[in-house]
Amino acid sequence: MKATMISRILPLLIIPLTLTAAETEKVRNPHAVVFEDILAPADSLIVRGDLPSVIVYCQPGTIEIAAAGEKARTVAVQSGEAAFFLPAARTFKNVGTAPLRIVRIDLPGQGIAETWGSAGIPHYKLLLENRFVRVYDIRVAAAATEPQHTHKDRVVVCLSGADLIHTMPDGRAEPATLKTGEIAWRLGATHVGHNVGKTDLWVIAIEPK
Repeated sequence: MKATMISRILPLLIIPLTLTAAETEKVRNPHAVVFEDILAPADSLIVRGDLPSVIVYCQPGTIEIAAAGEKARTVAVQSGEAAFFLPAARTFKNVGTAPLRIVRIDLPGQGIAETWGSAGIPHYKLLLENRFVRVYDIRVAAAATEPQHTHKDRVVVCLSGADLIHTMPDGRAEPATLKTGEIAWRLGATHVGHNVGKTDLWVIAIEPK
């Protein structure tokens, strides 16, 4: 290769690139399609945005969100924070200094006008609700028992795992252990929750409508 050709190629090789994060699919069913992404600093996640979606931030950080026709905005996010997005192509860029793990839940359903509010979950913190989804924060201290409550079918994003036992209305006891970092689909149920472990439980629950 001639020296002149090499001199033309080298500058192209050293131009800094913005990397695009690779998604990992965690759940897929008619109600929810769930992806996990870990964005290193300067990494970007490009989302087609064909469906309404919820994003759960699993670590504190700073992210730049840009959508077609909108001005990019930079937001500081906290662990357990959830945000809802209407369908639109978007780019999420980690502009912080540490890796940022996010979970995206796409919602294929048509939605309903009904509002659930805190019905069935009065001791949990409601984070957001609209016609497509209800999202709430579950925290159960180690060795604590929570009162009977009712979940709908849901995605769970576990931020702090624990050993659990659920007591059903008919008296059956079912283990329901969750591990830190786990993402799972759980069917609706009514139960009393017991944290029988030594660690506090912290889960974000996403119930599609």
